Amino acid sequence: MAGKDDLEKRLHEEALTLGADYFGVADLSPAQELIFEQGGQMMAQFPRSLSVGVVMPFTIVDQLPRHNDKAVAMAYYSHCYEILNRRLDEIASRLSSSLRREGYRAFPVRATQTVDEDRQYGLFSHKLAAHLAGLGWIGKSCLLVTPEVGPRARWASVLTDAPLTTGQPLTERCGTCMKCVEACPAHAFTGRNFQACEPREARYDVFKCVDTRRDESTYACGGACGMCVYVCPYGRKNERDTD
Repeated sequence: MAGKDDLEKRLHEEALTLGADYFGVADLSPAQELIFEQGGQMMAQFPRSLSVGVVMPFTIVDQLPRHNDKAVAMAYYSHCYEILNRRLDEIASRLSSSLRREGYRAFPVRATQTVDEDRQYGLFSHKLAAHLAGLGWIGKSCLLVTPEVGPRARWASVLTDAPLTTGQPLTERCGTCMKCVEACPAHAFTGRNFQACEPREARYDVFKCVDTRRDESTYACGGACGMCVYVCPYGRKNERDTD
């Protein structure tokens, strides 16, 4: 087996070569209860995770104020979801194989993996893992907000028992900003800051969001919105925090 520093470096380089823009390692122990509740023992058995992220095309995200336009809606759904999800799944699968060859257990988690339709939950929270890896914080939109591109990235994870060096979670930097809350056509956000001890419902009514996006009379293609992604100042070049 390779030393943990050497292995982490090689995994990072492999992720970037395969097209990732972000790579980090999370210690999952602070979130074990949440992980077990969401994905059961299958997910909770792993002590660490790799997080990989790919930045959305800015030229498409910047068109989202016109999300009722069919061309904009189709471009957003295709290039910011379908295509990026396939790339992320490929990266996660390849990293998982690399870990297996080194003698470690690895479980690649798909970029999109809703398994509980009643609650709209997946097996595992990529956003929480990326936060624990030190790549960003969870904003009032319940999205992972990075210092560099805000929420304009999509994520996948690889759960593992490899003894890799982990990152440190970033402190929330949204402050009093409410732009994502005010821009939401579904009025799905309460404006509360993320607290790990609170249920998602304290911050976000996912069914308001889903129902509004499925209203074909409101959104072209019945699924495009993304205003919470578009308006975040950390993702907009002319307003980005440079601290």
